[in-house]
Amino acid sequence: MSADLKKSSSNGSEKSLINEEQQAKISEIRRLIGPLPEKLAIYCSDAAIARYLRARNWNVKKATKMLKETLKWRAEYKPEEIRWEEVAHEAETGKIYRSNYIDKHGRTVLVMRPSCQNSKSTKGQIRYLVYCMENAILNLPADQEQMVWLIDFNGFNLSHISLKVTRETAHVLQEHYPECLGVAILYNPPKFFEPFWTVAKPFLEPKTQNKVKFVYTDDPNTKKIMEDLFEMEKLESAFGGNDDSGFDINKYAERMREEDKRIPAFWTKSEAPPEPMPTSSVDLNSFDSDASDSGKVDGSASHVSDSEGLISDKSVLVTKGSDNGNGSKELLYR
Repeated sequence: MSADLKKSSSNGSEKSLINEEQQAKISEIRRLIGPLPEKLAIYCSDAAIARYLRARNWNVKKATKMLKETLKWRAEYKPEEIRWEEVAHEAETGKIYRSNYIDKHGRTVLVMRPSCQNSKSTKGQIRYLVYCMENAILNLPADQEQMVWLIDFNGFNLSHISLKVTRETAHVLQEHYPECLGVAILYNPPKFFEPFWTVAKPFLEPKTQNKVKFVYTDDPNTKKIMEDLFEMEKLESAFGGNDDSGFDINKYAERMREEDKRIPAFWTKSEAPPEPMPTSSVDLNSFDSDASDSGKVDGSASHVSDSEGLISDKSVLVTKGSDNGNGSKELLYR
């Protein structure tokens, strides 16, 4: 029996269906992880656990280990507590932001401009990346699990390349935000970028590599990718669309401040699994990575890991989504 029933297309749009075997594996991971504090329990929706299973080829043992590491990271890094004022200085140049439009599949869109890098702090860049990811996922519609990245290479040069930031970015995205990327559009990358791409590819999972599309304005075949994905009237002119409004940091800052107000309410929702909530913090180090996975370690998978992480230069950070009136998702990490 196929372990992952889904419809896929060349533009990265996927709709996943959970079958009984997969649901049993999700339940097994819940058992192995055990009761969690409220925020971590809310994080561990069925959709979130399924993403970790897909990222580990539906191997319960490996997916549980990966999820446990994310839970430890979230408990320590506290990504849901990052607010706009803390990271606003990283956003001033518009090097990454969540667009105000979505693609034709309802996916929120993250715009990235490597040439607009304005920071030398790896820590600051990653902090902003995490803020953008949390905000982007918060704004996904309830029936979508993935986002689109639009990377504009206008003005990009060798000084914008940092393998250190690339490695850090790939690590955070692949290990803690698996299965979140639908497609990444590299728009008009220069020729000298190709060797860097060759070096950076090994940092990415194979399926993630396949989601990266190169688009050039002078190539009708690749330009069609944009027309298939977006309503051209809403798409920014920098990507061949008809919207000339551009990025305004003041308007974007106000938008993010409003978005921040929605975060606490989500993390107090009782959307968590039915396990009893402990009164004290859980020792996430106590999990035995060799614990039973009900004899279904391998399962039957339709694809290998698709942990998300794209080659990132100094300014590869993440913010995606859209102000399309969908409101917050019922399940944040879908």
